[in-house]
Amino acid sequence: MRLSVNQVKKQYVEILAVDDLSFEVHSGEIFALLGPNGAGKSSTIRMLIGLTYPDTGNIQFFDDQNQTITLSSELFGYLPEERGLYQESSIIDTLVYMGQLKGMSKSETHTQAEKWLTVFELNERKKDQLKSLSKGNQQKVQLISAIIHQPKIVFLDEPFSGLDPINQEKVIQFLQTLKQQGTTIILSAHQMSLVEKLADRFLLMNHGKAALYGEMQEIRESAKLGNSLIVQFSDPVTLGGFPLSEQLIKTSSLNNNSIKFTLSHDCHVPQFLQTMLTSHQIEGLQIHQPSLHDIYINSIQGTHNG
Repeated sequence: MRLSVNQVKKQYVEILAVDDLSFEVHSGEIFALLGPNGAGKSSTIRMLIGLTYPDTGNIQFFDDQNQTITLSSELFGYLPEERGLYQESSIIDTLVYMGQLKGMSKSETHTQAEKWLTVFELNERKKDQLKSLSKGNQQKVQLISAIIHQPKIVFLDEPFSGLDPINQEKVIQFLQTLKQQGTTIILSAHQMSLVEKLADRFLLMNHGKAALYGEMQEIRESAKLGNSLIVQFSDPVTLGGFPLSEQLIKTSSLNNNSIKFTLSHDCHVPQFLQTMLTSHQIEGLQIHQPSLHDIYINSIQGTHNG
């Protein structure tokens, strides 16, 4: 399922939550919707699933034949940022109920529930009440409830919330499995390293607008951040030996023999190193492209009020 958002605006009294926003989500991809608190991410997701509606602009969904369709409840799954599980119910009863709400038979829901509970190592606890589970395990149940009916498109608001690193990896594998099955996934999360590892394309929002949009390489080019070099020298060196310039915008000492150089986006790295080799002998070199975290911080810094 494909999604197209065209010049969407959403105003709440005096707050312009979403401002002339346009983007597309391709069928079968993992698309990351990023930004600080208050950027408009949750407002956008609520419009996508029909909880609210745009003041202006339009949102369209397309099937595999590229025909416009209405997003019925059976076609999508939704994990809200605010959790809403029935604490007194058992895990299995909760999942069966959620599946039946989406039009599944009781037996079909049981089959899907046990399949995913096994994946998340919760099947032996399926008769336990939800209130007996840790926050992380409740998050797993909530994730299963969002996809138990095998939707065509899934909207996940902070799917990694409350999860330790091991279970974060399980959720990454879970989402990759959904993608392999052809599910379109739109997720909003603050864990930049996980998102960079997982998503095919990205939309970084700020103050309701699109700040950066595209694949990782397109994001890097738009952000205009340079590479970082960690250079190990043969002999002790000092920062004073490397004056800042238009190409070299920052230096930091890691130890007596190693320095991290932060370069401008248009710096020609081989030429920079060749110049350095005229006066220093280099023993080791690491080149790091700007990460999604670096790009996020650089794009938001100075525009975010909290």
